[in-house]
Amino acid sequence: MRPSGRALNQMRSVSIDSNVTKHAEGSCLIRMGDTHVLCTATIEEKAPPFLKNTGLGWVTAEYGMLPRATNTRTRREAATGKQGGRTVEIQRLIGRALRAGIDRSALGERQIVVDCDVLQADGGTRCASITGGWVALRLAINRLLKSGAIVSDPVIDNVAAISCGIYAGQPVLDLDYAEDSSAGTDGNFILTGRNRLVEVQMSAEGASFSRSELDQLLDLAEGGIAELVRIQALAVS
Repeated sequence: MRPSGRALNQMRSVSIDSNVTKHAEGSCLIRMGDTHVLCTATIEEKAPPFLKNTGLGWVTAEYGMLPRATNTRTRREAATGKQGGRTVEIQRLIGRALRAGIDRSALGERQIVVDCDVLQADGGTRCASITGGWVALRLAINRLLKSGAIVSDPVIDNVAAISCGIYAGQPVLDLDYAEDSSAGTDGNFILTGRNRLVEVQMSAEGASFSRSELDQLLDLAEGGIAELVRIQALAVS
């Protein structure tokens, strides 16, 4: 029995509210159970220097957690003068994931920065950030298309992410904190809307896992991603 009482293949309740901030070109608040992330997308009409005169655009991300997103206060990274290794790793992951769904030549020489701020954490914050980040990115690109700044849609596919793991000996979908903190194996699966793999992060936290178990986790992930893509579509419609 999972601590939440969910079935093995059951995600937490998921909702995405779009256009939740006044100034950002694209924004949403994604809730995956008790994990809540604010995602905003900012259009910058200049690509990074390493892309100058290439005709290619760029999508990057920044990630952070509010001090009381967790059950005890976490000191702001700005107060320490540098980002932690976990933060840097997660925001690079978000950027890589979102770029997988973009034709950068159609975007033109501009950059879109997706900020993912965790308001409340209960496991799966990077997955929620990627899933919500795609919605914010899609909404920002819609503005570019509507204004005529670009004529060809650079979005080639949805991108979403879900966690899976082996908890109490059973493969389960969408781990919350209670499961994530004690799972024998946990992983994050990033897929496109067409079920193309973007990235898989898997680790045996307490016990090694078999090829058969990996296949079971991937099957669970594909089902969860399909549902997340459906929710994304509703959020940007």
